[in-house]
Amino acid sequence: MVIIGLLASYVGPRFFGQIGKSEIKAARVQLDALDKALAAYRLDVGAYPSTEQGLKALVERPNDEVKWSGPYLSKAVPSDPWGRPYAYSLPGDNGHDYELSSFGKDGQRGGTDENADISVWGNGR
Repeated sequence: MVIIGLLASYVGPRFFGQIGKSEIKAARVQLDALDKALAAYRLDVGAYPSTEQGLKALVERPNDEVKWSGPYLSKAVPSDPWGRPYAYSLPGDNGHDYELSSFGKDGQRGGTDENADISVWGNGR
């Protein structure tokens, strides 16, 4: 029993550390897919969805948007790996067209390691 306890205390933290890394990788993959869908939306419509329209505009036609040729995602907009919606804002910070973010495990802006923000930005102006 002691040997099993020692093994668990050694392997457990490494195992759970890998889970955190895989969630971060999953968020980056999802953000990349959303970034590509936003680019396709912009090509068709001529602009990115407004902050109010949000990412929902990638799967449902916004009111009065005649150039919309979606859906731009094959499924519903995913939540981040921690179960929260991705944050989308137009315009983005620092002159970027938009910002798309997950606020990490803690769901708060900023942070380090698993709590760090993961973001992509649309092209600068």
